Amino acid sequence: MEIVIIGGGFAGLNLAKELLNQKDVHVTLVDKNNYNFFPPLIYQVATAFLEPSSISYPFRKFFAGKKNLQFRLGQLQEVVPDENKVILHNGEISYDYLVFATGAETSYFGLENVKKNAIPMKTLNDAIDMRNTILKNLEKAAICRDTRERRALLTIVVAGGGPTGVEVSGMFAELKNNIFLKEYPELATAASNIYLIDGGPALLAPMSKASQEDTHKALTDLGVIVKLNIQVVDYKEGIVYLSNDETIQSENLIWAAGVSAMTFKGIPSESYGRGKRMITDTYNKVQGTKNIYAIGDTAIQNSDPAFPDGHPQVAQVAIQHGINLAANFKSMLRNKPLTPFKYNDKGSMAIIGKNKAVVDLPKPKMHFKGFFAWAIWLFIHLVSLLTYRNRVKTFFNWMIAYFAKDQSLRMIIRPDKKMKPVKNASE
Repeated sequence: MEIVIIGGGFAGLNLAKELLNQKDVHVTLVDKNNYNFFPPLIYQVATAFLEPSSISYPFRKFFAGKKNLQFRLGQLQEVVPDENKVILHNGEISYDYLVFATGAETSYFGLENVKKNAIPMKTLNDAIDMRNTILKNLEKAAICRDTRERRALLTIVVAGGGPTGVEVSGMFAELKNNIFLKEYPELATAASNIYLIDGGPALLAPMSKASQEDTHKALTDLGVIVKLNIQVVDYKEGIVYLSNDETIQSENLIWAAGVSAMTFKGIPSESYGRGKRMITDTYNKVQGTKNIYAIGDTAIQNSDPAFPDGHPQVAQVAIQHGINLAANFKSMLRNKPLTPFKYNDKGSMAIIGKNKAVVDLPKPKMHFKGFFAWAIWLFIHLVSLLTYRNRVKTFFNWMIAYFAKDQSLRMIIRPDKKMKPVKNASE
């Protein structure tokens, strides 16, 4: 059985891991990056509290010595279902079963200026770009003599009140309150604000009312200006335009307002549902195909009575999708009945700042906040990292940040894109 997995996030990697050493199964995992990374912590890379290697790990290093697992660096161009093959930008691969685990990408809801000028928060590249942008703007503000321009350089607008938006807003508030004024004495009297904007009536919409209210209060106490029932409608020339006709002058618009799945050539249009997600049956097989599956954020399954509009696009769904599909592939080999997917909701959480977090547990229905919730959040995210190396590095950085209220990772590192002349070998 030749299985090709497109995408090495939570869903794809867990599927591959569950098929490790499985007799008569060979897995090829294809990804456009040569590393796996942990999306829930990219905002800490973006705010320079973690280094990129703390939350990422090379696929080839992870797959080393695993005889039935193979990694292929590549970008998917097309699927040819009739020939059971995929065409990558650098070659072709044949399959018996194809699995899409491509996750989701940032959605800008058709706002072209926002897409062109805002800072997204979806990939590790986005996080590094955001860190560089914020730090460069701080350096510009330190030597700026124009009060209006300096305020725009220092003002941060975060669009999207989900976990990412809440967490990055809280982190920036703590940086502003504890670090920036120490390291940038030139800005001691400079005015600046952190805005968190969301189109809904509450932050953390999927969570309990108690979590929403606790989060709103904690962010406000940190100095974040929260604006609800308001949307960003445009962003150009350093001005954020809001749906209530208000404007905010800022050189830092961080976009955490939405995601969308991706479409692929060769997959029938009728196979796509809301948010471009592939419609699957209860076994994760894509509608209108015979041997193509979709798991994680790129899949939508309406057959679960508890989630008639599809499962949430969160890590736990992706992980459970991967594990369940692996079990079904094993059952196929043994001619045993397949197991329909049923999501086990283990709860949701969000961190706001030091000693501040919210946690909702569904069974039994419980809500936690403050230090205890913060400790739960740290533990769950720490053990969820891919390797012991990642866990040790992250824990070490967290301990430094906790006791010192600081971190020494605020460096602007960017590649030199200038081509250097090639010297003659005789020189």
